[in-house]
Amino acid sequence: MVLTGEGRGFCSGADLRGGSGERAFRQVLTTEYNPLMRAIRDLPKPVIAAVNGVAAGAGVSLALACDLLYAAEEARFIQAFVKIGLVPDSGSARTLVRALGRHRAARLIFTGEPLTAGEALAAGLVNEVVPAADLSATVRGVAVSLAAAPTRAIGYAKQLLNRAEDATLDETMDLEAALQELAGRTHDHAEGMEAFAEKREARFVGG
Repeated sequence: MVLTGEGRGFCSGADLRGGSGERAFRQVLTTEYNPLMRAIRDLPKPVIAAVNGVAAGAGVSLALACDLLYAAEEARFIQAFVKIGLVPDSGSARTLVRALGRHRAARLIFTGEPLTAGEALAAGLVNEVVPAADLSATVRGVAVSLAAAPTRAIGYAKQLLNRAEDATLDETMDLEAALQELAGRTHDHAEGMEAFAEKREARFVGG
């Protein structure tokens, strides 16, 4: 699954055109934004963000919720909340601290300064930065490659990645053993073993 923006930007976050009236922040986050982030994380297939321009506010959270992230050279990541007197939401503080460390995350969050695509790549937030004209083709190539892979095993591996952020070593190994038992009984595993023995490319079908 690929997420990208329409037009020049990836996602500008919440619509602020409603003025300064009181908003039900907790309700919106718990019923709309947070379920979306969890759905991306829980989807049993890779989700690729193709960040074609500015990702601001919750748009950063949306991009970071994805499993793989490719950015155009012009892309920018902006924790814009401080500019309007708010705090990060939709999980971005957790993700940024884990990816960047406390101090670099604090600079972005406290100042609202943009993180360029190149800086995001150097920090490990994105997988690759490409010219804007090449972004769609690059991401499509990645998606096609993943779709031809043993997709059930990738879905199980995504569960491991989600849990590994917080699990102990023993918890991780227990989950690995359980999911390996499932993966080891799939058609794709049998096909992979046969292809290895026959020295040919495997033909995975996702089962």
